[in-house]
Amino acid sequence: MNIPAAYGLLNLGSLILGLIAWALPVIVLTLRGKFPRERRLVFSAASAAACAAALFLQILYCSRLAGIRDWSALMDITPAVALVSSILLAGTAALNLIIFALPNDRNGK
Repeated sequence: MNIPAAYGLLNLGSLILGLIAWALPVIVLTLRGKFPRERRLVFSAASAAACAAALFLQILYCSRLAGIRDWSALMDITPAVALVSSILLAGTAALNLIIFALPNDRNGK
């Protein structure tokens, strides 16, 4: 029961999208004086969408393992996927909340 290489790309895509989900709010935080509230909203929405897409790719990968009845692989990866997905979701939510909690520029305006 070998998984084709294309399904392995789901994990790579999930990793890249997860990094994007965290990178977008970090960009806003480092350059926060340059981003008006409306642009922060766009970055926050893109970050949330990247997080959702990363989680969806993991669901597709687990679905593929269940579809080919590779139960041992599914049992091996499920705890790690649950932990990493929780960290990704919590980190993305926290970063996006922080960018709206901070003032627009360093002077508090």
